[in-house]
Amino acid sequence: MLEKAHQLETESELYEVAVRALMRRAHSVHEMKEKLERRSVNKLLVQVVMARLKENGLIDDARYAKQFARQRTESRKQGKFRVARDLRARGIPDRHIESALEEVAQHTNEAVTVRQRIERKLRSYGGEIDEKKMAAIYSSLLRAGFSADIVRRELRSLTREGLPENSSSTNS
Repeated sequence: MLEKAHQLETESELYEVAVRALMRRAHSVHEMKEKLERRSVNKLLVQVVMARLKENGLIDDARYAKQFARQRTESRKQGKFRVARDLRARGIPDRHIESALEEVAQHTNEAVTVRQRIERKLRSYGGEIDEKKMAAIYSSLLRAGFSADIVRRELRSLTREGLPENSSSTNS
């Protein structure tokens, strides 16, 4: 049986827990507040530590949203709808989400990312690319957070141009 984490009673102990957590990965204000509330029943103490973290610049939702959005779009090749949903789940206010997505949109082209993902998926399929496989690609791109319009447009343009050379499709 797991014991409940030791409840902390001083500001310095709680602050140390917060800093250690931030050294592992960035946290949103909401995430950090939840983490600290699990470690201390004293709500005032949690508020004091949160204020200190903000004052020291260790926690900032706007910066967190921008880093998160950049990482998710560049590394994981996720679309703006998925990034926005994940940020909302982390308690980030919409104004920071919108700002982060606008900044990322200036540096990335969603259509190019969709096309790259489609091409990679088509290369992994062996044989004929049928409607079922196209539907699977379409739904996976929607789950990745891309706009349905962009996904349809890129799928249409790829099928009009012809599929990658390694597929054995024929023009019927």
